[in-house]
Amino acid sequence: MSRPAVESTSTALSARQIWTRARGAALVLALILIGGIALATVRSTESHGALDPRSADPTGSRAVAELLRDRGVTVTTATTLDEATAATDTRATLLVTTPDLLTETQQAALRETMTHSAARTVLLGAGLASLPTLAPEVTSAADTPVTNRAPACTLPAATRAGSVELGGERYVITPGTDADACYPSDGRPTLVRLPGATGTADTVLLGSPDILFNNRLDQQGNASLALQLLGSQPHLVWYLPSLADTSATADAPSGDTTDNFLALVPSGWLWGTLQLSVAALLAAIWRGRRLGPLVTERLPVAVRASETTEGRARLYRKANARDRAATVLRTATRTRIAPLLGVPVQDAHSPEHLLPALSARLPETTTDPRTLLFGPAPADDATLIRLADQLDALEREVRTS
Repeated sequence: MSRPAVESTSTALSARQIWTRARGAALVLALILIGGIALATVRSTESHGALDPRSADPTGSRAVAELLRDRGVTVTTATTLDEATAATDTRATLLVTTPDLLTETQQAALRETMTHSAARTVLLGAGLASLPTLAPEVTSAADTPVTNRAPACTLPAATRAGSVELGGERYVITPGTDADACYPSDGRPTLVRLPGATGTADTVLLGSPDILFNNRLDQQGNASLALQLLGSQPHLVWYLPSLADTSATADAPSGDTTDNFLALVPSGWLWGTLQLSVAALLAAIWRGRRLGPLVTERLPVAVRASETTEGRARLYRKANARDRAATVLRTATRTRIAPLLGVPVQDAHSPEHLLPALSARLPETTTDPRTLLFGPAPADDATLIRLADQLDALEREVRTS
């Protein structure tokens, strides 16, 4: 006769079980994505970066731009060199926020515009990378901290503004050059004005841009100096050099616009990636160490009781655990014969309750019930086998008596 096929149970998770386990992580990820998109949307409309006249951030410059507009000065924001040069005319002040980021070709084009301009050009933080082209009469010295400084010069805009917060680049003026040197640090000015070819054209070098920041405009004479330097003409061109400017790639080899790819990635994205990585690591540790409640599951295959008994016996024999094997045999025998003797199961392992009932049931037994049911561990395998036989015989005797 053929044996009936044993029904097997698949251990693969169902779609519902997978969703139940993953829905928490999916919800958290969805909230992070929604929050990130919402934050990016809000910031994209309200924040444009440092020194941007549209930005209300602490390091933005919307405050000074609004003050200039209140004084009748129109402010035009340019992000490419072509836009900046096209908007610059005889009645426009040109502000360049980061001249050191300009390439040599861009600097040469900007210098051409400055030379033929009849108005003022203001360069913020110009250093060794741009001074040789944009202001060859001046070189850069070591940087100095931004702090409150007195004018120490006769430039009208500086004397009217008084003390301001300046620092950053310090400048060295070539001997014999006609220039105004103001707000010195250890004898080196942090503001330099170079007169141009005409009476209204000049170039102003500011060692640091801090007087234009929203969070510093109300300090000392910062606002006064900023308005005087940028509001001398009815039109201000606010040039923010950008990587989107196609003229920035004119000096770069084809297919290579930067030496460092990470320089193209905004710092906020790098910090966001790091934070998400740390959060993912902590979540993995949290989920990996979680101990949930015990769950009863059906075995994938049916195992016969005899196979289980033989397997456990082999383990006991391999570990030489005769004491444990004897304890299991005696415990099972006591549990089975207790109900036959009228002893509650909870008292089956108590000699005071089980032995008197057994003696009353089998008064003429030849074996010692105490030694058989509660005795010491067998000394060898032969004694263990004999114990098993004796327990089996005792149980049969109880059942047939």
